[in-house]
Amino acid sequence: MSTSPTLASVPPTVSAPTGRIASIDVFRGLTMMVMVFVNDLSGVHGLPWWTYHAHGEWNVMTYVDMVFPFFLFIVGMSMPIAIAGRLKRNPSYIALWRHILSRSIGLLVLGLILANASKGDPVRMGLSTHAWALLGLVGAILFWLVPARNTRRPRIFLGLRIVGFLMIVGVFAIFRRTTHGAAAWIDFSYPEILGLIGFAYFSVALLYVSTRRWLWAPLAWFVALTAYCALNTAHIIHLPRHYLLYYWPFGGGASASIVMAGVVTSIIFLGKHRWQTLSQKMWLALGFAVATLLAAWIMAPLGISKIRATPTWCLASVGACVLCFMLLYWVCDVKGKTRWAFFAKPAGENTLLTYLLPDIYIFLSAFVGFRFLDGYFRNGAAGVVGAILFTFAILAVSAVLTRMRIRLQL
Repeated sequence: MSTSPTLASVPPTVSAPTGRIASIDVFRGLTMMVMVFVNDLSGVHGLPWWTYHAHGEWNVMTYVDMVFPFFLFIVGMSMPIAIAGRLKRNPSYIALWRHILSRSIGLLVLGLILANASKGDPVRMGLSTHAWALLGLVGAILFWLVPARNTRRPRIFLGLRIVGFLMIVGVFAIFRRTTHGAAAWIDFSYPEILGLIGFAYFSVALLYVSTRRWLWAPLAWFVALTAYCALNTAHIIHLPRHYLLYYWPFGGGASASIVMAGVVTSIIFLGKHRWQTLSQKMWLALGFAVATLLAAWIMAPLGISKIRATPTWCLASVGACVLCFMLLYWVCDVKGKTRWAFFAKPAGENTLLTYLLPDIYIFLSAFVGFRFLDGYFRNGAAGVVGAILFTFAILAVSAVLTRMRIRLQL
């Protein structure tokens, strides 16, 4: 894995694949499935503590606390492939950065819509908060709808994008909330999960794109981001929360470190380096996983918490991500066995729409006053059954929409 100081003379570390990577789609789909399940389960009462997010003051993490890191890890795994593909189609770095910036802003816009959906003042806006959120999400679907290949009516898709853009602008323009007795606009303090992903994606892109021709750079950045996260957790560096993201997208370093770990893993399995046999890739990945788990144990005195975004939480989650991907890579890409994941794969191929579907259902059911499921599936074992049924219903709808070629892409 030798490096060279001359950027132009070294090939990129990851080349654009000719087709989709099955293990990444399955990994993303399974992560989406668990995310939908735990989000719905969070509203169920009477379950053991480990079925929810651990409280911020606890030094413990549950499986629920690992779902967000898995999603961040997948963002990182996809980044080298997506960037290589874009540069292969268009070698302009200006066009690449325009895409990265627009994608980051798009995730932030969606996050702010979801984060502010419950904060609006219906009297000041002239419509209910549920209707406001639905208009915003429908606008997002129209704007980011992927046109069908070889479509004979491109003007229709252009028209839908214009309508969607105007709807998004409109919901932001009319939004009003009441704070301290006065009217206020959008609350930017917490950009929701999608916004946090957008900041993490942008910050890691800043590092990766500028150094992508040096093979060891992502690993070095991962170590640096982890150290930075540890310094923040130890209060050696003091940073305010949330608002700082708009000026410093790295935040406390936790999310960015997990995304960068995904970049490292992607390069291990798909990069151009001297270790190209399956056993070599597996040993490299196993070594990376063991190193992160060992580092998590060493940093345990700093605490382990998703809410506090401690380095132990990050490193333990990364280790689990790498081990899970190793298994999926061997099953899906080496052995070619993907049919077992039929229920989750469409969600992995159409992730953004799948992510929005539960929120669309929640806002729509609240808007029309449909409360049947809330009364029967919100406690104990019945709640778990309800969450399972809801999850597979969302996956089924996602699969149908994906087959109908209704896809979203930022």
